[in-house]
Amino acid sequence: MAQADLIQVKNLVKYFPVFTRGILLKKQVGFVHAVDDITFSIRRKETFGLVGESGCGKTTTARLILNLIELTKGEIFFNGENVIEMFDSSNREGKLKFRRKMQLVFQNPYGSLDPRMTVYDIISEPFIIHKHIPKKEWKERVYMLLEQVGLEEYHAERYPHEFSGGQRQRICIARALAVEPEFIIADEPVSSLDVSIRAQILNLLGDLQKTIGLTYLYISHDLSSVRQISHRVAVMYLGKIVELANTDELFDYPLHPYTKALIEAVPIPDPKTKAMKIILRGEVPSPINPPSGCRFHPRCPRAQEKCAEKEPVLEELKKDHFVACYFPLID
Repeated sequence: MAQADLIQVKNLVKYFPVFTRGILLKKQVGFVHAVDDITFSIRRKETFGLVGESGCGKTTTARLILNLIELTKGEIFFNGENVIEMFDSSNREGKLKFRRKMQLVFQNPYGSLDPRMTVYDIISEPFIIHKHIPKKEWKERVYMLLEQVGLEEYHAERYPHEFSGGQRQRICIARALAVEPEFIIADEPVSSLDVSIRAQILNLLGDLQKTIGLTYLYISHDLSSVRQISHRVAVMYLGKIVELANTDELFDYPLHPYTKALIEAVPIPDPKTKAMKIILRGEVPSPINPPSGCRFHPRCPRAQEKCAEKEPVLEELKKDHFVACYFPLID
């Protein structure tokens, strides 16, 4: 594990069993290949973007890293420590101590806040669970967290329904910061917000990274926000990482046809601009029965016979630019 890496994921696999419906008995008929042998690392104080269509395995990857669901196979390291082994061997106090290092900001700020709790109760709840801050310091700490995310002290006595979507997401970020984490997974944190508010939340995440030294895994469908906030980006398709590179390199010189299609699908704010776009055939195949070889080949305009026979390996085609494709887009 490189010294600069905070998170390292090795050969991560997650299959969900599929059962037939029955009145009395049910029979397993297959697996959903949610995440299928992916490997990547996240450097300290870096924002690592993870993009792809719905159902490609982004959120499952996030939950596996946090050990919220059990993996099928693979290894996850945090600061050189095996996450799975640590959770299997530690007592409750050890697990809570480790949980404080890794936190999650959810996609929907309307559903992730308890409407019956005040903002003070929401942000101070981690203090009750983790017991890492003396009770006499709770109020001061809550006020400091609210100020850190751009809210006021008086907001502590209000309820979630009294806030806008952007303000609610700020509260969610404050709650995640309450345990002083090193690593935060932001799972589509701006997708449910107005366009005018998204930039504010992204700027907040960036400012927190500079002042506190946070490391992010940023998951999103919104490629414009990914480009704004991420240092490196990995592209997922049907449980596989098909391309990984520095952000500008990936957006300016995509090598995988799927990556290029995603980038070209982003609307250009100029009606006079006519862009040549890759048109993908058909729909995303079922993750229960993924295609043989390259999983993208049934939709790929560059696919040849070889693509259906053997799965391509993610390899470094250019410096720090990895792609899993037999016929990459090289000029």
